[in-house]
Amino acid sequence: MKDLMTLKEQVSLIEAEIKIISERIEQINEKLAKIEEIDMEIKAIKIFLKRVFPDFKREYPEILKKLCSKE
Repeated sequence: MKDLMTLKEQVSLIEAEIKIISERIEQINEKLAKIEEIDMEIKAIKIFLKRVFPDFKREYPEILKKLCSKE
């Protein structure tokens, strides 16, 4: 009988942990969707800048190198 009660408690704990993990995964997925949206917007801005400012296409890789080296 004790074994059955212990087993039920363990199952309950596992179910609670699964619920928490599922909620965290949903939060992560929402944030990932926002990041993907921002990534698309950045790509659109880069394309626009390359069209409007031809020098941007040439200077952009240089700018990135400077930014990455400062980190």
